[in-house]
Amino acid sequence: MAIPAPADPHVIFRQYLDVVGLHALAGAEAAGLQAGEWYALSEITLAGGMTSGELATRTGLTTGATTRLIDRLERAGYVHRTADPADRRRVVVEASADSLPDIDDVVGPARRRIAEVLDRYTPEQRALLFDYFARAAPAYRAATAEIRAAATRRRRPGRKPSAPPAAP
Repeated sequence: MAIPAPADPHVIFRQYLDVVGLHALAGAEAAGLQAGEWYALSEITLAGGMTSGELATRTGLTTGATTRLIDRLERAGYVHRTADPADRRRVVVEASADSLPDIDDVVGPARRRIAEVLDRYTPEQRALLFDYFARAAPAYRAATAEIRAAATRRRRPGRKPSAPPAAP
């Protein structure tokens, strides 16, 4: 029996975001990665390569944590480091071509199912949807930066990020 869709746009949107997040977690798990590694690999792949500093900026990690993340991705065979052709002092992290078919296997079911959903829309409606995606991604990046900045201000030295504030 199908569950009727809720009429509340807020609920619909929350359910959508939650399931997209759940899918990302499942994809990372299927690839043998942590969620942050999966996201970093996606960013590297989409950019065609980037420096560790650029990746640190995109992920919100410190440079040391980013180096360790790249090390893990490199050991797993997902990325490799190369000299920047424009500045040989810089290193560019690129996705390893031989690992991409494995990633395609992981994301294939979602691509197929989302293509089926998109096929139900007219070209004009799809254009509107992709306009939303193009505008929403930077908005979410900015919101993520705001959340991290606020969390950093609230965090006290020596406390874990998830620990509640001490009672007065």
